[in-house]
Amino acid sequence: MLTTVKNAFKVKEIRQKLLFTFLMLIVIRFGCQLPVPGVDREYFSNWFAAQTGDAFNFLDAFTGGSFLNMSVFALNITPYITSSIIMQLLTIAIPKLEEMQKEGEDGRKKIAAITRYVTVGLSLIESTAMAIGFGNQGLLDEYNALNVITVIAALTAGSAFLMWIGEQITENGVGNGISIVLVINIVSRIPQDFAALYEQFMKTKSIATATLAGVIIIAVVLLTVVLVVVLYGGERRIPVQYAKKVQGRKMVGGNSTNIPLKVNTAGVIPIIFASSLMQLPVVVCSLLGVKAAGVGGTILRMLSSSNWCKPASWIDSIGLLVYILLVIFFAYFYTSITFNPLEIANNMKKQGGFIPGIRPGKPTSEYLTKILNYVIFIGAVGLIIVAVIPIFFNGMFGASVSFGGTSLIIIVGVVLETIKQVESQMLVRNYKGFLND
Repeated sequence: MLTTVKNAFKVKEIRQKLLFTFLMLIVIRFGCQLPVPGVDREYFSNWFAAQTGDAFNFLDAFTGGSFLNMSVFALNITPYITSSIIMQLLTIAIPKLEEMQKEGEDGRKKIAAITRYVTVGLSLIESTAMAIGFGNQGLLDEYNALNVITVIAALTAGSAFLMWIGEQITENGVGNGISIVLVINIVSRIPQDFAALYEQFMKTKSIATATLAGVIIIAVVLLTVVLVVVLYGGERRIPVQYAKKVQGRKMVGGNSTNIPLKVNTAGVIPIIFASSLMQLPVVVCSLLGVKAAGVGGTILRMLSSSNWCKPASWIDSIGLLVYILLVIFFAYFYTSITFNPLEIANNMKKQGGFIPGIRPGKPTSEYLTKILNYVIFIGAVGLIIVAVIPIFFNGMFGASVSFGGTSLIIIVGVVLETIKQVESQMLVRNYKGFLND
């Protein structure tokens, strides 16, 4: 990896792309500190600190602290992520969008344009809810129409600007721009998290205890990263053979290839969906100021991951079981709408391809479905293990950090993809020299 980065800086074109990406990241971090006009930032910090659950920690980690700071980037790229997921689901449900997707580059551009409009619409709705919902509770220095409109305009513009930066990084920099923006937000919170761990487990302890705690913390982080790398790179390859056929006077075909089924077929989507669904009631109650008691209060505690795995209240860990079931469900659900075994089987049959030992057509579709179900389950179990490790240490030892399993999966995945893209650009640039050698 380090060799790839070092060699990349030797190529002028790639060096310029890396520098452009770096400059855009500086702009992002500057914007995360730029306050929204007319907002009482101290009020929002106090309100955030008063929240007993972790419903907003996930959002604050994804926004790089800009949500807590109530900066112009407070919404960050979360509206774009939400709109992208919505468009993916609608592409399956709406035939017109499905046709656009199959049109190639022109169709993808149309879908991207619609995604931008949906992003601005979601940003407008979310910023309006925040300006009005928090504004009349003390967020604004003066709760009047002008300040409300100012906050709405600033937050919406900030989200749209970040979306634009992400697209510029994709076109003129390296990697997927939106993913790069998300990663820099998550990474920006890691030093603060390590500082909190140091304060809690090492600062006031003896040298032996502090050393042991430091070793354990590093070991857990490294173990989680290794698991993420293995989970990200694992795949099941299904061999495919193409029959020979005569075209004119030549015999063509007869080559073999494979269908790579990634172990983590759905990526981090199942965890995001499961976390969002479980945190929604907690977020709504927090925003509305509702304090549930009795059975309602117990259910809300179960939905908050900060209460899981605590020895003093194991009953709250029932929420962890619900979370695990939701991750498995969304892993199967999301893969089912993005991977169609029947379509692949039909395409293979049209092209004269077959899986050795399996008849073309329906038997091939059934075989792919069987293998896919097995692979999805393994991937979901891997996701659960990575996600539960930070939750377990938080519950047992109070080691609360913002970079959980979800964040590490995103960081590792984006870094590996970006490195691959840099390597491919270097390979294309040196292709002629490679042939001459």
